[in-house]
Amino acid sequence: MKKLFSLLTFFLLLASGFANAQKQYNVYAIGFYNQENLFDTCHDEGKRDYDFLPSGSYQWNGLKYKHKLANMSRALADMGTNVSPLGCAVIGLSEVENARVLTDLVNQEPLKKRGMKFCHIEGPDRRGIDCGLLYNPALFTVRDVKLVPYVQELAKDSTFFTRGFLTVSGTMADEHVAIIVCHWPSRFSVGFYRESAARQVKVVKDSLLREDPKTKIFVMGDMNDDPTDASMHKYLSAKEEISMVGEGDMYNPWYNILKQGTGTLSYQGAWNLFDQIVMTPNVLNKNKSRDFSELKFWKNQICRFPYLFQTTGKYKGTPKRTTAGGVWLDGYSDHLPVVVYLLKEKK
Repeated sequence: MKKLFSLLTFFLLLASGFANAQKQYNVYAIGFYNQENLFDTCHDEGKRDYDFLPSGSYQWNGLKYKHKLANMSRALADMGTNVSPLGCAVIGLSEVENARVLTDLVNQEPLKKRGMKFCHIEGPDRRGIDCGLLYNPALFTVRDVKLVPYVQELAKDSTFFTRGFLTVSGTMADEHVAIIVCHWPSRFSVGFYRESAARQVKVVKDSLLREDPKTKIFVMGDMNDDPTDASMHKYLSAKEEISMVGEGDMYNPWYNILKQGTGTLSYQGAWNLFDQIVMTPNVLNKNKSRDFSELKFWKNQICRFPYLFQTTGKYKGTPKRTTAGGVWLDGYSDHLPVVVYLLKEKK
């Protein structure tokens, strides 16, 4: 354990009255990554996974599946390592088919050597894609896992089922941390459905805080909306500046990154930032405080590993997908991974 925390120790010079003083911090990385159709090659009863069978439109066979697992495990293992040698403590996932693919994923060498585990509950999505959570048990201990269903607010939609909200409560750095992993309705649906998701996630978040006001909550996922859209900014109340975050709000560190023209997926030559991690006020150092006696937000980043990008052709400079235009590219995902970093002063 001493070796573990020595690896995690991060040295930071404080720009304060103690100009020459040096404090030591442990850094914890929390990530999210859309896996873009991480399917196995077998049919799941009741699911519309036919495109991802050997006989399907993608001719999804054992070779392609093996490459997909290797590629995704490489990227997942690299997330956060530019700051913390052990990578992320937890990583939320979307577009995973079932527990079987997650078992295969954590058994890939880059993740297996860290002892990564996963949380997953089979959901009702008809296409067969769920959310999951990877975690390093040396850094995060699971307390409770539940899948909160997405409830259709319109009677006419009562037979339509989509992804729920995977809610994992646990312990990180001796503190109570909860992760809500989301994959909100796609842009084939109007904004109302994502706004509905935001309202429901806010209820889940508020319920967790009523049970334990000290819980540090992170809502993450592929929101299929940008930080500037009403679902995130109005209904989830995820604000763009720490100074704007009040009780009941959340902080969205991705808002201004999008304003600068950077995103996590590219569509028709423009960047969107659908992949977000937002947090409750108790994770923030407000009023320019630099008190890291508890887990506090430090910084965030979009992971832009060179191997995740197309290097030639029409889509040069955009995320390298697994398949595009019916052609297998042996790529990764149409989304880029995101990470937030937390600091806690080393005692």
